[in-house]
Amino acid sequence: MSRLVPALTFETSAGDRAGEARFRLLAEIDRLGSISAAAKATGFSYKGAWDAVNAMNNLFPRPLIVKRAGGASGGGTEVTEEGRRALAVHRQLTAALGEVTARLETVISANPGLAFSVDNMFGSPFMRTSARNCYHGVVEAVSHGAVNAEILLKIAPDVTLAVIVTEASVANLALEPGVEAYALIKASTPILLEGGDNVVSSARNRISGTVVSVEPGAVNAEVVLDIGGGKTLCAIITGKSAEAMDIAPGKRMTALIKASQIILALG
Repeated sequence: MSRLVPALTFETSAGDRAGEARFRLLAEIDRLGSISAAAKATGFSYKGAWDAVNAMNNLFPRPLIVKRAGGASGGGTEVTEEGRRALAVHRQLTAALGEVTARLETVISANPGLAFSVDNMFGSPFMRTSARNCYHGVVEAVSHGAVNAEILLKIAPDVTLAVIVTEASVANLALEPGVEAYALIKASTPILLEGGDNVVSSARNRISGTVVSVEPGAVNAEVVLDIGGGKTLCAIITGKSAEAMDIAPGKRMTALIKASQIILALG
């Protein structure tokens, strides 16, 4: 029989997860105060650790991890009170889950048929979303139309997304002001601009931010923007575009995203 190991994972309906590995990273950041040290302690690459941090900050209503400004002792990374509460809840629930797992193992070990079923059950894959950006938000307004509706979803203090969905989706998801939802945006969707405030475009969403990192590849480059409120936006553009615009950390950019290219999901 496969060994049952309790692994508590917070998961949205879209399949985006904050699981054991990310919570171990969060705990090490809290202990060490350094993302590079925490990454080394948990087996993450430095980039992978930052990707995990950005994903967790985007998934939760308030940031779990923030950068600490440099000073006499240098900069670093620290876990917020929200992050410590999430850690405490995760530990308490994991402990309770361990007690349940111990009882389940007793039942399964006494029933060979169950053991066979468990082994086969865990051979099936879990579905996950391919969207690189997933944001927790609260619906601020719903504007109804004959076929489609416009949803305003606040994901950060200064960032509200306009999303176009069908009226059928509004009814199925029971979308109305105050409802918590998740916005999914593929990394290939945003168009990055310099000085985007002066550009006339049909894109409903203009999100300004500061470049946090640029990861060049053979053809494309991954650009991560800090859009405020502890949230980040990942965009995939061509390497030639990144070079032509001289994109580098610290540079201000604007991301254009059409309202029809954002997917809404409920947690």
